Amino acid sequence: MPGRPRILFVTDLAYQARGRRYCDEDIFLASRLRSDFDIALCHPLDAAALMDAFDAVVIRNSGPVLHYQREYDAFRDRAAARGIRVYNPLNGRADMAGKQYLLDLTAAGYPVIPTVDRPEDLRLLPETDQYVVKPKAGADSIGLAFVPRDELGGLTYGDTLVQPRIDFRYEVSFYYVDDAFQYALHAPDPERRWVLEPYEPTEADLRFARLFIDWNTLDHGIQRVDACRTREGDLLLVELEDLNPYLSLDLVDGPARDAFVAGMTASLQRFLHDSTRAT
Repeated sequence: MPGRPRILFVTDLAYQARGRRYCDEDIFLASRLRSDFDIALCHPLDAAALMDAFDAVVIRNSGPVLHYQREYDAFRDRAAARGIRVYNPLNGRADMAGKQYLLDLTAAGYPVIPTVDRPEDLRLLPETDQYVVKPKAGADSIGLAFVPRDELGGLTYGDTLVQPRIDFRYEVSFYYVDDAFQYALHAPDPERRWVLEPYEPTEADLRFARLFIDWNTLDHGIQRVDACRTREGDLLLVELEDLNPYLSLDLVDGPARDAFVAGMTASLQRFLHDSTRAT
């Protein structure tokens, strides 16, 4: 790999996210990564046509892939067939592969919001007034609905997940580069998911988050562990985002941002080195 590595940075700068400005975060990250890499930004729909000219493709704030599922599947197939390095690597077991992991983690006894996808398994969920119903392929709360228990029998199962609606105190997110914890943020008001503040995790909190980082077995990449704090004080996994997690970098202080950029830069360099050695 002569000279500086060439990175195709995939982002949808025009994507409108509720309570977040994706474009600002990716403009910042790309500007900082230019210190070590040659960077070109492109829309996710252009990635497959452009990626052959680059040493790696970095998927960042590219929006929910369900909006362009056919093109995303074609991108994955082409990248695999041509040996293109994609970061995060495309073998993630969490949101990258849909919501099946919530069922797998529930069955394995992990501290996750209990999740089922069959009517005969509804008895395994705790009794509550309302349940959360969402598609397995959902993202960004698309398709999410709250349903009383007496209406659960009328749902169409197969591609639908059902969870109890948890009365939680707050949500908290833990951000990782590779297996290294970077920072945590929490939303003190349950009704305002993206109004986040810095959070100082306890050792128990970090052990909780690390359970899911270890479970996912991604050697390289950025992950966000989203959890809720129950009224009893426990943490339960809400989501493990391993495709294009929004990082809320504008809400952490300068040293934390600098540390994240340094961590991502080192991770990308290791990724390129390890990928080259493996080929």
